[in-house]
Amino acid sequence: MGKYMIYRAFLLVWVTSQAQTDPRIYDIIESVSKERIQQDITTLAGFGTRHTLSDTVSQTRGIGAARRWIKAEFERISAGCGGCLEVFYQRNLVKAAENQRIPRDVWVVNVVAIQRGKKHPGRYIMMSGDIDSRVSDPNDFTSDSPGANDNASGMAGTLEAARVLSKYSFDNSIVYAGLSGEEQGLFGGRGLAEYAAENNWELIGVLNNDMIGNIRGVDGVVSNRDFRIFSEPVPPNESERQRRARRFYGGEVDGISRQLARYVYRTTRTYMPEMNPMLIYRLDRFGRGGHHRPFNDAGFAGIRIMEAHENYTQQHQDIRVEDGIQYGDLLEFVDFPYAAKLTAVNAISLASLGWAPPAPTSVEIGGVVEPSARLRWKAVDGARGYKVYWRDTTSPTWDHFRYVESTTGVTLDGIVIDNYFFGVAAVGEDGHESPVVFPTGVFRN
Repeated sequence: MGKYMIYRAFLLVWVTSQAQTDPRIYDIIESVSKERIQQDITTLAGFGTRHTLSDTVSQTRGIGAARRWIKAEFERISAGCGGCLEVFYQRNLVKAAENQRIPRDVWVVNVVAIQRGKKHPGRYIMMSGDIDSRVSDPNDFTSDSPGANDNASGMAGTLEAARVLSKYSFDNSIVYAGLSGEEQGLFGGRGLAEYAAENNWELIGVLNNDMIGNIRGVDGVVSNRDFRIFSEPVPPNESERQRRARRFYGGEVDGISRQLARYVYRTTRTYMPEMNPMLIYRLDRFGRGGHHRPFNDAGFAGIRIMEAHENYTQQHQDIRVEDGIQYGDLLEFVDFPYAAKLTAVNAISLASLGWAPPAPTSVEIGGVVEPSARLRWKAVDGARGYKVYWRDTTSPTWDHFRYVESTTGVTLDGIVIDNYFFGVAAVGEDGHESPVVFPTGVFRN
């Protein structure tokens, strides 16, 4: 019996490693509760308005009451896991007239909860939602602004992800953040990005969730499966040398945010094949920018996850009926099962990255005017092996790979360097991968 159990355990590990799936991920998906998300969205909408400049004293109305409730929820979650979350306010003073939406000085206060990693506590992956809301006039901080979808849905999803993932232990740290000041100029994200830089966070990436609850588009499309992943192609703070190198070596669509987007895409397709993630090659919606942008500006990977089919009659609108149309961001327009699905997308991506080893560093490529491409990289602590990926230059996703162990270099025979793009990911003992790293160096020996 002992030998049988050992063999069974070995077989399970082997099957898991070959399939690159982890049974715990399916448990995480099943643990996400649409009922808890509905309760949290209802609570947040019940604060009347969560405008950044709204009441901070009242216990029942305004952004002050909302952020105290969010902090209390994180603390309650932490109490349930033996104090596994470090919960605190992170705040910055934004001065009047910094832009037209800041008529007076205001403290922009974020609520942050950190689930500290056991192996790499200084490495972080973040999920964020926005606390604040608004009506038609961005400076109207007194009118009712329930913000049920924009963005109580993203905030509720972040709370629910914390509830589910707090039951697990991870190698890397996970940050759950409620950001303020989004509607006034992305001030909360800017403040937390600065905090991360000042505290030397090794930030793997930011999953910004902004509107994850609507399935009925203003164009008549109804879908509870589609969602968008926005990511910019390359970091905005890249050097001129890096920009010039891309002309000759490629990488125009292979920045760190784009790799994070592909990671979420691949994780979703692996574990939630019923969902349709749409990779959108743009920072955000046309001409706009969400709360991942300040992190991008600081050089961190960041993406926006959101519904695919928006209804503009429900966004940034005074509550009213006009020409038979109900305007306003109301509870009745939120699809709670869909919000739960997108919360699960975030939770499994956080977990996979939380269990993943660090990404390879100093990835280099060779094979110029040769019949085969060659790649090499530095060894990664905790990596069981590595996946060397390649794809057609017109493909949005990593479509082919070769898995290797006990080496930090590989030759892809017959794969001509001119015809593909390449990257390398580290693979941990349980099969979870780091984000893919695009080569940043070239060798000719």
